[in-house]
Amino acid sequence: MPPTLNTARTPLEIWLDAWILPWVPQDAWAQALVGVLALAGVVWLAGLLASRGLALALGRALRALGRDDWSQAVARRGVYRHLGHAVSLLLIAANIRLLSIGSTIESSLERLIQAVALIYVFLALTRLLRAWQDVNMLRVQQGRGRPIKGYLEIAQLAVWALCLVLVVSVLLNQSPLLMISGLGALSAVLLLVFKDTLLSLVASTQMNTNDMLRIGDWIEMPQAGADGFVIDMALHTVKVQNWDKTVTTIPTYKLFSESYRNWRQMFESGGRRIKRTLRIDAESVRFLDDAEILALRRYRLLGDYLAAKQSALEDTNQALQEEAAGIPANRRRLTNLGTFRAYALACLQRNPDIRQDMTMIVRMLEPDSQGIPVEVYCFSRLTAWVDYERVQGDLFDHLLAILPELSLRVYQAPSGHVFARLAGAAGAPDGPPEAPPENGAAGMPGG
Repeated sequence: MPPTLNTARTPLEIWLDAWILPWVPQDAWAQALVGVLALAGVVWLAGLLASRGLALALGRALRALGRDDWSQAVARRGVYRHLGHAVSLLLIAANIRLLSIGSTIESSLERLIQAVALIYVFLALTRLLRAWQDVNMLRVQQGRGRPIKGYLEIAQLAVWALCLVLVVSVLLNQSPLLMISGLGALSAVLLLVFKDTLLSLVASTQMNTNDMLRIGDWIEMPQAGADGFVIDMALHTVKVQNWDKTVTTIPTYKLFSESYRNWRQMFESGGRRIKRTLRIDAESVRFLDDAEILALRRYRLLGDYLAAKQSALEDTNQALQEEAAGIPANRRRLTNLGTFRAYALACLQRNPDIRQDMTMIVRMLEPDSQGIPVEVYCFSRLTAWVDYERVQGDLFDHLLAILPELSLRVYQAPSGHVFARLAGAAGAPDGPPEAPPENGAAGMPGG
């Protein structure tokens, strides 16, 4: 006796027959339309759930790891949204045959939708790399990392190259290995086309490895017309904002192959160099007499120096024979120029804005036709431009003002006014000579 068939129906089948089948149209085209609409609704819902689910799960995971910066950057760059689109398209491709529109058309549509889904996947990867760049920029601004924008741009190029190979292989229904093997013949052309990219990659790698350049560094590159702060470092270019607020764009490989000046070490050392020369009129240099030395000992910065120096000179002069000591040229005496150098050095040592642990010297250089150069060499404790110029200006204002007290004059070339005054004096009738200006003949030729 044959087995009895079980004709019992499940509750779901009963519910579908009662509530769904009466609404299904009987025409084939209408059924296809309903199927397309139903598939679209399911796909939209699946994409929404995928994007929201990934955002919720990965966001909580990143926050649990203490990486709120990553969570915000990934959400801001739209990584979840692109992944949701990819899930929707893959769901369509998996169910495209339910439409029953022909095997050839179904196969072509399936490959096309898969290719678009791959593009969305790689878009999500590039957005993830940009999120990494945002996180890295925050770390660089906080001084806790180095810029990796160049490396990320190379990674994006590699991602898009892989995407192109996979998309073409999917559309042609061929193995990706065949596409990659065909690139060997184009290697010479690729090297020529991407020559600047390869040079920039090598330069960027070397600069980051050797810490040659960072965002925020002040650099000078006269051959490129750059003098300012680095505001952006990309794979191919480095942007420098000059002091006049213009922006100079420099190829990255030029910063590796050509020389430039980086002021970062100066800021990190905490001292900015002051190196400036005062030119003294040679005619104003002379010996100081006892009355002038006594008057100068009233100056706080010269009292100890003059006392020690005068004692040493007296000991030296007492060792001379009586006949030799009677000739002034044989005795050691103080000069106003040497006293000025001692005064300038004492100013540096008492100045709280000057680094006392760095090189500090006041020296006389070789005299020339423009006077006797006296160079002040020291380091300011303040490195910011405005503060540095203030310290330097205050220092040299004081040194210039103290010169007449030591009977010294600054050398300056005669101006047209001086020549006019001399010509008027030469053509004037005989009479009493004009009184010299106060504090010496400053402003006269050679003075």
